[in-house]
Amino acid sequence: MTIITLDLEGEVHGMTANAFASVSLDPPLLLVCVDHSARTHAHLHAKKRFGVNILAEDQRVISQYYARPERTHEHAEEEAGARFERTAKGTPILHGALAYLECRLQTSQEAGDHTIFIAEVEDVVVRKGEPLLFFRGEYRKIGENVSD
Repeated sequence: MTIITLDLEGEVHGMTANAFASVSLDPPLLLVCVDHSARTHAHLHAKKRFGVNILAEDQRVISQYYARPERTHEHAEEEAGARFERTAKGTPILHGALAYLECRLQTSQEAGDHTIFIAEVEDVVVRKGEPLLFFRGEYRKIGENVSD
């Protein structure tokens, strides 16, 4: 699972995104798909800079918090334990994330009720640990058997 984060006038905005993928290695590009109704959608167009925080297995509550459409960003720390620091360019980084990618928007493409945002990866930080996985409507662990 990933949390997309951006700074808007000094406030952290974020959303859980599971439609995230690598596009290119040279240059390093990724994509993230965002529903038009998501609050973060308009901010991505306006800001053009965002972070992708790949969640560690112990960050389920943060994933659930940012997946709620009615969430308010000012309660992220008290309700979910989400704490942030900033990169030199001001992009929020989630404490404890397994990996962090700082991105600059290159282009976007409308696709049904979503927009596909394609961005260049400018910086990457990777830590040791296991990722938080979401598959078939449930949180999972690596190596866990899933019955059909």
